[in-house]
Amino acid sequence: MCGFIGIYGPNGSDVALEIYEGLLAVQHRGQDAAGITTFTDKFHVKKGLGLVRDVFNERNMARLRGPIGVGHVRYPTVGVGSDEDVQPFHMVFPMGIAMAHNGNVTNFLELKERLALKGVRLGSSCDVEVILYVFARALADRVKPTQKPTPEDVFASVKVVHEKVKGAYSVVAILADGGMVCFRDPFGIKPIVFGQKQTEQGTSFACASESVVLDVNGYDRTLDIGPGECVYVDAARVIHQRKLGDKPHRPCIFEWVYFARPDSMLDDISVYRTRRRFGKELGEQWKREGAPTPDVVVPIPDSSREAAMAMAEAIAIPYREGLVKNRYIGRTFIMPSHGARTSSVRRKLNTIPLEFAGKDVLLVDDSIVRGNTSKRIVQMARDAGARRVYMAITSPPLVSPCPYGIDMATKTEFIATNRTPAEVAREIGADYVLYLDRDAMNEAARAGNPKIEKFCNACFTGDYPTGDVTREMLMAIEGERCDAQRAITAEPAQT
Repeated sequence: MCGFIGIYGPNGSDVALEIYEGLLAVQHRGQDAAGITTFTDKFHVKKGLGLVRDVFNERNMARLRGPIGVGHVRYPTVGVGSDEDVQPFHMVFPMGIAMAHNGNVTNFLELKERLALKGVRLGSSCDVEVILYVFARALADRVKPTQKPTPEDVFASVKVVHEKVKGAYSVVAILADGGMVCFRDPFGIKPIVFGQKQTEQGTSFACASESVVLDVNGYDRTLDIGPGECVYVDAARVIHQRKLGDKPHRPCIFEWVYFARPDSMLDDISVYRTRRRFGKELGEQWKREGAPTPDVVVPIPDSSREAAMAMAEAIAIPYREGLVKNRYIGRTFIMPSHGARTSSVRRKLNTIPLEFAGKDVLLVDDSIVRGNTSKRIVQMARDAGARRVYMAITSPPLVSPCPYGIDMATKTEFIATNRTPAEVAREIGADYVLYLDRDAMNEAARAGNPKIEKFCNACFTGDYPTGDVTREMLMAIEGERCDAQRAITAEPAQT
């Protein structure tokens, strides 16, 4: 789960400030690192660890010149998130290309080993470097140094990426010889949107991981790039679009459950309205199953707020904002260690005791992963005077790891593994827990765009749509992530 934006503006313009604004809009997708790369007659780069506001300042923004550029905020799923892993990545030979992505390459270790056998040593543990190399090599095989790539060259090179690079990814790349390339994995698991606007200097084009990035910069959302599709804006600013595969579209349902901002549109589906539908369905299910009647419905901010309001309406119970969020604390779901998540919850949320005291409280949340955060919040509600604490979850139980770009728990860490909802309730200290039915969740999302037949539900079912995820692959990913967590949480050596 990362965020990116690519912009190709008119000649004579500078796009860095718009990229910066776009990265602020998707800061929720990654708080580990940020970077911007632009191009004039050479690449201009600034990137580093931390939030967007911490990485960039007036001085380094001033040197990010040029009418074309790409920016990225990172949430690490591969490696430990060191300086070397910060995107965008760029190369000047054999082609001048800068690239950023959202997602995860499932055969990254295999491709890394293959490249090593050919004498290619990657400079990082970030999987976008593999995508960059495969794309650049394929393009260089077709284009002579004195030539500019044609649309056919670009489409053929992206097709090579689709053939060699497995997993889930949405990608934006800028070419030194002019042009912006935007493409999506064959199954369209990760989102990517494309837009344009008219300026006094001419037409400007942009693509991003969420439509809100386009909104804040005044772009019209022209299209959602489809599964296995590529959009290429050439040096003459002409748009070329082609679908390069025939795989079924399987967008990640978790985008609407948790990741995306409510004001975004993804695959022509409103995140806000989808979460409202989740809440309505959850309310109807709450009534059907004879769940206990609460006195108030309280959302766990922020991604469950829309669902909680709709659920409260469905069960005719008052809605209250009983938890206040400190907006300067990162999202606990993407904290790298249990210790960081636990301490972050204490800093992130505070109760309004008057909304809890002496009441049966129904907390609404988007998911329960390990249960540590939920357990802490339930205890906070009790400490604030709640008589009973119930939880309603706008997604089904999470039981399988995600190899597609979500640093979700390993299979042994999921609280719902081999537990009933009643047992989960006991584990987190709640009086009752209800999960949204999986079919109801999917239908609520499909209502926004019936053309999408199915969503990726792998984290709820263990059924991976790409068909190439093996037990050995999951074990390798689990081992790598565990090693990364140990590296992050290791005590400093005593001297």
